[in-house]
This record gives sequence, structure tokens and C-alpha cells, in this order.
Amino acid sequence: MTTTNRSKLSNLFALVPSGVPVTSEDLGREGVSADLAVHYVRAGWLRRLARGVFVRPDAPLQRDPSLWLLQRLVPGLHVGGKTALDWHGVRHYVSQEPKLQLYGLRSAKLPEWFTDAFPAEYHRKQIFGSDAIGMKHVRPFEGRPNGPNVSAPERAFLELLSEVGVRQPLAEVRELAESTYGFRASVLGELLGDCTSVKTVRLCLQLGHEQALPWAKKLDPARLPTGSDRPWVSQTNEGLLVLKK
Repeated sequence: MTTTNRSKLSNLFALVPSGVPVTSEDLGREGVSADLAVHYVRAGWLRRLARGVFVRPDAPLQRDPSLWLLQRLVPGLHVGGKTALDWHGVRHYVSQEPKLQLYGLRSAKLPEWFTDAFPAEYHRKQIFGSDAIGMKHVRPFEGRPNGPNVSAPERAFLELLSEVGVRQPLAEVRELAESTYGFRASVLGELLGDCTSVKTVRLCLQLGHEQALPWAKKLDPARLPTGSDRPWVSQTNEGLLVLKK
């Protein structure tokens, strides 16, 4: 390798950390044109993941930087539901092949370069009225710069409840609820007050009272959007789900 090529390669690797996917726009801001990126791919210095997305060929993809890139592409994308609970240590059992549960505000399909490396499911979901202007209690995981956005445990629990009767068995939710003893009633109350899903609000209150969880005693159902006085009824794979006010 010539001295010039070594210099170019050194400069490129300084711009593109190992295992971190970058876009054509990212490279362009650093002075790497589209034609030069193609040259780097042909030279084996970059690997093309998809149109306009590249990574260094010397290491596997890193999960968190990959998620951070997706967040730039999909409005509101964040780690939520069961995965977020697991990351926060709220779990009942560990799945043999857990899939990342990702949520966002718009319909989207996860790119194959991501799902091939990190099995994942994406759900378009907006069960909180204020999400269109700001995602309540969604923050970079552990406060890390450029870390993936993750739901707080209280929000993740409500996201999981919203899936009951659709993709999520109620029996597993009951088991997970046992680990919510330390949830913050103030955060749950704020989120429940903003929740547009009557099922989610009622199920949360019902599980909290059934298991005598401390946060449930601090919530006032009369101040929450529990809907009409009629029972909320739905047929699920586990039978009829009836949630009274």
C-alpha cells in the first residue's frame, strides 16, 4: 500500500469508527463525496450496507450506534415495551431469542442490514396524546451521548399493556407486573393522564390493585381517562378480556 493510500485510509478510519454505520450525508459533511465513497467500497475500505449506508469492514455492527442512525430516519423511533423493561432490569424471564421492540410515530420498515444483525420488530404506535410534539419519558439510555432513545420503565410498561390482546399475552404481563414494585407513581400518573387508550389505562389500574402494588395506591382513577362506565371488552387468544372502570 502506498503512503498516499495509507494516509487516505487513516483519515477515513478516523471519520468512521469501527462498527458504526454512516450515511452518504455523514461522509459528505466530512468531505467524502459519493464518488469517493464508491471508490472506498471498491478498494475494500468501506462495506456498503444499503444505498447510502456504509460501515467499515473490519468489525461487526454495533447495536447502539445502529439504533441511533435509525432514530435519525424514523420520527419518534425508540426502544420500548418489553425490551425497554428488560434493559431497565424489569423482567420475569429471558427469552431464548429476544427481539428488540422498537416503536415510532410513522409507518416504517426496518432495513435488512439492521434486522440481519439485530432481530427486531417495529410498531407504529401513538398512545400518548403529546407524542406528536414531544416524547414524554423517552431519553438516551443511561444518559449516554448519542445513545439510543429508550422508554422509561413506566412508559415501557404502558406500551407493553397496549399490546395485550394483539401481540402480547396477558399472562406474561401479569408476571412482569410483579416486578414493577418500584415504579414512580408520579410518572405513571402523568403518562396515564396523557394516554389515549382506555384499555391501557384500565388494565394498568387493574393489575396494580390486583397485586397491591405501591404505585397503584397513589393513583386516583377519577382523574384518569378511564372512559365510560361500561366495561371494556375484547376477545383475545386467551379468552375474553373484560376491564371494568
